[in-house]
Amino acid sequence: MLEHRSSHLTGLLLPLADRTLILPNVAVAELIDYQPGTFDLDSPPWYLGQVNWRDRQIPLLSFESACGGKTVIGERARIVILNTLSGRANLRFIALLVQGIPRSCKLDSQLSYVDVPLCALEQAAVQVVDQVAKIPDLLALEALLLGAGLVVE
Repeated sequence: MLEHRSSHLTGLLLPLADRTLILPNVAVAELIDYQPGTFDLDSPPWYLGQVNWRDRQIPLLSFESACGGKTVIGERARIVILNTLSGRANLRFIALLVQGIPRSCKLDSQLSYVDVPLCALEQAAVQVVDQVAKIPDLLALEALLLGAGLVVE
């Protein structure tokens, strides 16, 4: 007898200062405590420097600032380490500043898209239970770093 299983994907809701992002949980490598990055003063405002993770230097970004908002480092600030998608050996992970601990949620084919303004780094917005979550464009985040010359080719 074949068992019918509906396909569910587990997502993570990432709380930012001015929005919530949603990603499949496989996109997130780890959640770490906030640490200030080391950076130059002439860096773009969205670039918060390099953070140390598993003996690697990972570029830390403020998604809000990259979308034209302000960088907020609240008392619940954490860092999410994201797996990159491009397959570049010199950019395997990106660190993203978040405001709190990501929440797990079940995603299914019933997700409904919401028509709200999006920044260039967002692909879509979806309704998840009682809130709107935005789907970030991870390849665009990588391109932002590469375009700013913050990753050595």
